[in-house]
Amino acid sequence: MFESGDGGIYAELLRNRAFQQVTPNTTDALFGWAPINCTSINVIADPTPLSGALPNSLELIIPSNFSGININASWTYNASFYYKFPSASNFSGKLIVTLQSSVGAVYASASVPISGSTTTWKQVIVYLTPSSSPVSTTNIFTVMVDGASTIGETINFAMFSLFPPTFKGRANGLRMDIAQTLYDMKPSFFRFPGGNNLGQSFSTRWQWNATVGNLIDRPGRMGDWGYINTDGLGLLEYLHLCEDMKMEPIMAVWAGYSLNGASLPENDLAPYIQQAIDQINFVIGDSVATQPGALRASLGHPEPFHLQYIEIGNEDFFASETYTYRWRDFVGNLTATFPQLKFIATSYPFDPILDPIPKLYDNHVYQTPDWFAENALYYDSIERDGTYYFEGEYAALSTNASDIFGTDGRLMYPNMQKSAAEAAFMTGLERNSDIVFAASYASLLMNIANYQESNNLVSFDASHVYPSTSFYTQQLFSVNRGTEYLPSTPPQSGTLHWSVTHDSPTNTVIVKIANAAIKAEVMSFELPFNNVHRTGTATVLSGSATASNSPEAPEAVKPVTSQITTGKCFTYVAPAYSVNVLRVVAK
Repeated sequence: MFESGDGGIYAELLRNRAFQQVTPNTTDALFGWAPINCTSINVIADPTPLSGALPNSLELIIPSNFSGININASWTYNASFYYKFPSASNFSGKLIVTLQSSVGAVYASASVPISGSTTTWKQVIVYLTPSSSPVSTTNIFTVMVDGASTIGETINFAMFSLFPPTFKGRANGLRMDIAQTLYDMKPSFFRFPGGNNLGQSFSTRWQWNATVGNLIDRPGRMGDWGYINTDGLGLLEYLHLCEDMKMEPIMAVWAGYSLNGASLPENDLAPYIQQAIDQINFVIGDSVATQPGALRASLGHPEPFHLQYIEIGNEDFFASETYTYRWRDFVGNLTATFPQLKFIATSYPFDPILDPIPKLYDNHVYQTPDWFAENALYYDSIERDGTYYFEGEYAALSTNASDIFGTDGRLMYPNMQKSAAEAAFMTGLERNSDIVFAASYASLLMNIANYQESNNLVSFDASHVYPSTSFYTQQLFSVNRGTEYLPSTPPQSGTLHWSVTHDSPTNTVIVKIANAAIKAEVMSFELPFNNVHRTGTATVLSGSATASNSPEAPEAVKPVTSQITTGKCFTYVAPAYSVNVLRVVAK
């Protein structure tokens, strides 16, 4: 969500690094930047820009990042930028590149010789290893020149960048701690480029080809939440993320509808269908027979990526009257080109009636904790007619049923009342995994320094990551999966729900229990196995209804594992507002 890519999982530390999508010669164009030591700076439309995608440059210093810079003495930072002199001069000197505190304490520095004869863009790359690790993140990145020697000189700069070490060591990669937190959840899939991120309008829609290749060839765009996306986190980076975390990619294509409510007429769809074909070919196309496949190969991945799911648009229940022809035209053409792929519809299931009939639907639901507990049996009654469901977005956002998306009742951070209720719903998703093929909580990431929507799965600031109670709920379900579902006495509508699976490789029965009630509940189990160990384990996430993790109390609620007495028949007490995973070996 808001600043979850740029300023979040994308490891770039500098904001407004390339002056993308801004108006030159305005104060707004300098957002995040400030002069030091009495110099002056201005963003200009450069007459000889760094690239066609990046037409602006900085006419001489450097900004703070999204929420501060985390300086760590065990890391080496990769800093880079481009510079040139607009006209040749006799100047010969140095640029001093530093990481320093907001009051001038220098933690790392490097000097770079420059010459006034450099009248075409030249990239500078330096490596900065700090001498110490300050607790504060109110640090800055600076580029300085000797004032006396540069009197009367003008120097232009473009495309600044500062990267710490990244997840899996990827160039232009991901922030390590955020990515590792997500990896620890052992996710199975990743949906990209992210729901509503497909586009606010036709002209500002996400376009795959503008997000790949050299960073200086990525123009960026005005994102759907009101701030500029650099697109440094682009299609190839998403695919690397899926490979590095061993996740199934679920890739969306823009399908003629934008968040501003406008839909393209059917006669105008052809070029956008072709763009979708090209997007898919970049991922799986032959590196010789297709141009997008050849582009992928030129960027270091000659073999096709794994891909089987394509989502046609996002939340097209907002434009169901046009989705009938948009679905038909996109799926008809994409199926003809890629018959092996599976296509996901984003309208309400069977409303409207689509042709061809979708085999997969993406359902989204945001509700109260009570709703999730009461609807844990939602999929039990769904007809088994060959249709499969992706619960693509779900979360208990608020306790105010009359205004789910309002501020009254909106949760700042997930708490145990909400997480236990979501777990109840998740037992229904697992129980109905014969038709529910995937499910994902939303929203995923929240930058606590600047956000639009609260109640995200993981929060973070410049130096810390804060997993929520809902994160631990998702993790408990993810790392405790069985290979087969075991029928049990069906849960009744209410606050206590469970799901039972068996993991054949380890001969383990796994019982997931969600108690969304204000009081503990006693449960009795009789397992359909003759040889059951007399002890097992219980991993429990529990707390008061309002118990939550926050920057002030980041570990207030965490799972605790203990040994329990088991056997073919045993009882268990599920605490109030709890998520429980019982494991016992049984043959």
